[in-house]
Amino acid sequence: MANKVYADAKSALAGLTFDGMSVMSGGFGLCGIPENLIIALRDSGVQGITVISNNAGVDGWGLGLLLETKQIKKMISSYVGENKEFARQFLAGELELEFNPQGTLAERCRAGGAGVAGFYTKTGVGTLVAEGKETKVFNGETFVLETGLVADLSIVKAWKGDKEGNLIYRKTARNFNPMMATAGKKCIAEVEILVETGELDPDQIHTPGIFVDRVVKGNFEKRIEQRTVRQRSEQSRENA
Repeated sequence: MANKVYADAKSALAGLTFDGMSVMSGGFGLCGIPENLIIALRDSGVQGITVISNNAGVDGWGLGLLLETKQIKKMISSYVGENKEFARQFLAGELELEFNPQGTLAERCRAGGAGVAGFYTKTGVGTLVAEGKETKVFNGETFVLETGLVADLSIVKAWKGDKEGNLIYRKTARNFNPMMATAGKKCIAEVEILVETGELDPDQIHTPGIFVDRVVKGNFEKRIEQRTVRQRSEQSRENA
């Protein structure tokens, strides 16, 4: 059985990067993003990347690091509102953007991993999202054709994984990581907790190891995208 465990993110990426490649990057906002692999991808110096991701990180963190170094040529995303550098590059014509409704993006990744070439959806019909795409009428309603997505490499982050690459995600990290893990020609997973093969409850596994080529144990900062707090009431102050 091949050894899937690598010492660090840099070695896990070795031999898998090339200029002009496409990368699926899991996570939702800053939750469940492959922090270590993104940094290693930046440090690799690879150029002209097409990134498929829910968003583009924030300024100074996540995929925002790759925007700062101008290694990303194109983003295929559903939410890009937290990154000023993203907006600057897009408005200056330095960055291409293929914008997707969020559910459509998730389904495009799932379809790619399942070997489905395309699917019809009502979402986006009659908007800019549908421009230039085939439409079809089913039961009197118009649907737009969306294609499945497959990337050269998918990088995902899991809470717990074993040495065979079986993965368990926690909470919001399940939004994009599981389907992206299946839709990369190669998949690298970074995990918080790495255990021996056989230690995970099979009923709890979200991504089977057959989809994962390499595994690395990471160290995580888990930054908060937007910290919002409510003001304490007078009663709370009095009781403090």
